[in-house]
Amino acid sequence: MRRRYARLSFSRVAVFAAALLLYTAGARAEGTPIPHGTLELVAENQWIEAGRATHLGLRFQLEKGWHIYWVNPGDSGEPPRVKWQLPAGVSVGEMEWPTPRRLGTSSIVDFGYEDDVMLIVPMHAETALATQGLAQIGAAVKVLVCREMCIPGTAQLSLTLPVKSQPPVPDARTADWFAAARKALPRPAPASWRVSVADAGDSFVLTAKIGQHIAQANFFPREESQVKDAAAQQFAKVPGGFRLTLRKSDQLLKPVARLKGVLVLAGDRGYAIDVPVTASKADAGEYGSSDGDRPAFVAAVFRPPSVVAAPQMAH
Repeated sequence: MRRRYARLSFSRVAVFAAALLLYTAGARAEGTPIPHGTLELVAENQWIEAGRATHLGLRFQLEKGWHIYWVNPGDSGEPPRVKWQLPAGVSVGEMEWPTPRRLGTSSIVDFGYEDDVMLIVPMHAETALATQGLAQIGAAVKVLVCREMCIPGTAQLSLTLPVKSQPPVPDARTADWFAAARKALPRPAPASWRVSVADAGDSFVLTAKIGQHIAQANFFPREESQVKDAAAQQFAKVPGGFRLTLRKSDQLLKPVARLKGVLVLAGDRGYAIDVPVTASKADAGEYGSSDGDRPAFVAAVFRPPSVVAAPQMAH
């Protein structure tokens, strides 16, 4: 992914070098300092069982008014980056991103998180992993924390977990954090939903037949530079659902085959979508209304992640 600091204001960039020196932190037992907050690496279980998958968490606690970024940060910013240091036989998958919020101003819109948020990371231990030992897990994290200005920081985190042969016991200290993080993840859409996207020239027209009427909806594109982030998303009711008109980004240089992202309905309910983009029809709102030509809805933009071994970067 390309770097995006060039799109930040001068006041944000001016603090870059100094902030890297001031906020580079080593691991502590709890709450490693980052700019205007703390970061902690935690585990869902008290130990690792060889041959079984489990989960880690990167828990951010931010001061009021400051935020970090989603996988698609929007008009400015960068999502957290992690370089893992893992023992042989242990691997991690891609980060699982909670449903984001729209942040910023009327002219610059970012996607991210305020207050407390935890990013879940799946971890797998091979069957051959030696038991009755200790596994040292390290994570070098780069994060950009923003308000009126952005301050980059780094944190070197570590976590030591026993390796045992019996099923692990959940860690009571972290149980509520993981429960809240999973509740905030985009959920699969109901199988009864019918979602289509038509290319209307300067816009994408997303039509959702969900079998109910809602007052508002917002779409967060997973990929950068497809949708104009600061443009108003035009909402219109249609029979059995709604239509969103999404203005294309000025930086979009090639056709989009599939539109992926999170569709948020009333009450901050987020649903993952992955929909093929088709040529516009005369009435984009009724596109796919017949069973014969309606594209299949795929609710799997956040499929179970493929496992990657350290030291690759998890996004």
